Amino acid sequence: MKKLDGKSALVTGAGRGIGRSIALKLAAEGARVVVNDLDAEPADAVVKAIASAGGTAVACPGSVVDPGFAERFVGTAVEKFGGLDIIVNNAGYTWDSVVQKMTDEQWDAMVDVHLKAPFRILRAAQPVISKAVKAEAAAGRVVQRKVVNISSVAGLYGNAGQANYAAAKSGIVGLTRTMAKEWGRYHVNVNAVAFGFIETRLTEAPADGGATIEVEGREIKVGINPALLDSMRALIPLGRPGTPEEAAGSVVMLTYPEADYVSGQVLVTGGGFAG
Repeated sequence: MKKLDGKSALVTGAGRGIGRSIALKLAAEGARVVVNDLDAEPADAVVKAIASAGGTAVACPGSVVDPGFAERFVGTAVEKFGGLDIIVNNAGYTWDSVVQKMTDEQWDAMVDVHLKAPFRILRAAQPVISKAVKAEAAAGRVVQRKVVNISSVAGLYGNAGQANYAAAKSGIVGLTRTMAKEWGRYHVNVNAVAFGFIETRLTEAPADGGATIEVEGREIKVGINPALLDSMRALIPLGRPGTPEEAAGSVVMLTYPEADYVSGQVLVTGGGFAG
C-alpha cells in the first residue's frame, strides 16, 4: 500500500511550479487530488498527468480570493471523493515594492491571497471535518487529517521590498499555530512549510528583463536580478536554490502517517538558510 491510499487532498495553486509538484507527489502516494489553479488549462494538464500515471484527480479552477471559492473547493472534494483528508494552502505570488511606494492594492492583494484565502478554506472545511470525525467516533475509528500551509523565510525574517508578502506569510504562521490548537480535538495536524529560495517561474527570469505574469487582470513583474541571485546563493549553506520537487517533498512528508504527532510546527525548507 502507498502512504496516502484512500485519502483525498486539496491543493491550491497546483497548476504550475511547486503546487504542481505537490499534487503529483500526493497522487503518486495514492491520494485523490483536487487540483486548483487560477486558469483551467494548467489545472487540467496536471489532472491528465496524474491520470496518465495511474492516479485520480479532478480540477477546480478559479481564484482562491473569490467569494464562494472556498466552499466550492471543499465541496468538490466531498462530491467527487466523499470527504476531505489533506489541505495544502499553496497558491500565491509576489508583488514587490518598498513601503513608501507600496499601494493599498498591493498590500491587500498579498494579504488576500496568502492569508485570507487559506483562512476561508479552513473555515469552509471545518463543518466537513467535524461531521466526519463524529461519524468516525461513533464507528470506533480515528482518522488523522493533515493541513500544510505555505509560508516563507520572508515571513520569518523579513525581506526588503516585501512588506506585504512578508506580513502575510508571517500571518500564516500565526494561523497555523492557532489551528493546530483548535483542531487537535479533530485529530488534525496543522503545520507550515516556510520556503527559502526555490527555482520557479517567479524567480528564474531576471527582474530587469521585463518578465511578467498576469494575475486577476494585473501585469505583475517577476524575476530576480542576477546580481541579487548570486548574493542569495552565497547565503545558502547548500550553495544552491531548491527545486520544486524538493519543496514538494517537504510538504508531502508532513502528510504521511509518520508525521501524525507533529503539529503546530514551521519547517524551513531553505537549504540551511537561517535569516
